Amino acid sequence: MTATVFDWSIIWQYRGELVGGMATALEVAAVGLLISIVVGLALAVGRMSRRPVSSLAALWINVFRGVPALVSVLWVYFGWSLLLGINLSVFEAGVVALVLLYGAFLAEIFRSALEAIPRGQREAGMAVGLHRARVFVHVVLPQAIKIAIPNVGSMFIGMVKTTSVFSVIGLLEVIHVTENIEATTFQPFVLYTAAAAIYVAIAFLLDFAFRLFERSLSKPATGGIAGWVMARKRQRIALIAARGTAVTGAASVSGQGSAV
Repeated sequence: MTATVFDWSIIWQYRGELVGGMATALEVAAVGLLISIVVGLALAVGRMSRRPVSSLAALWINVFRGVPALVSVLWVYFGWSLLLGINLSVFEAGVVALVLLYGAFLAEIFRSALEAIPRGQREAGMAVGLHRARVFVHVVLPQAIKIAIPNVGSMFIGMVKTTSVFSVIGLLEVIHVTENIEATTFQPFVLYTAAAAIYVAIAFLLDFAFRLFERSLSKPATGGIAGWVMARKRQRIALIAARGTAVTGAASVSGQGSAV
């Protein structure tokens, strides 16, 4: 019985293919994350609305949180073509599958973050004359994003790992590239160990990047550009407060005149 020989040099030999597969996985996950954030935020707002909007949003969230990634991508890539006549590329099918799955998870993340903002801040914004929509965009949403960032980072790491399932439809990500190389080198242990190491390294890098982003949001910004932005914000707040005071004063004068 001969001992198994591990040829670790093939990792360096096929480094270009492995890095290319990781780049493809990151590209699909990044596009999927951007669209999932929009979809998840819309679903979160819908979940917090009245019926029937809240019921439809809850149905979407509960259905797609329970669908496995493999079923989702097969349904999108093959099912849409057979039932609806919609032919998607491998890249497009991967992005849509990620949006369907992770849009539902991000919806719950955003919903909990939005509900964590005290209601008094909404009331204060409306008291100074802001419309409800502007209160949401300028007061509530920025604070909710700060709360949601750590979980969004975890979702992005999960998206990158989920792309490994998309090898079933031919996406040339890390696992599919590894399978192709293994078919000619017959070194499964070496190659899959390398693939695992690549995923772990990417997870550390993404976690570090999101932590830096989180710190940049939680700490006051510095520098000339940050000072200009803060000055613009102060001017805008002063203008809104002045408008609110003027409206209140006009209403008071009108009330006194009618009383006389």
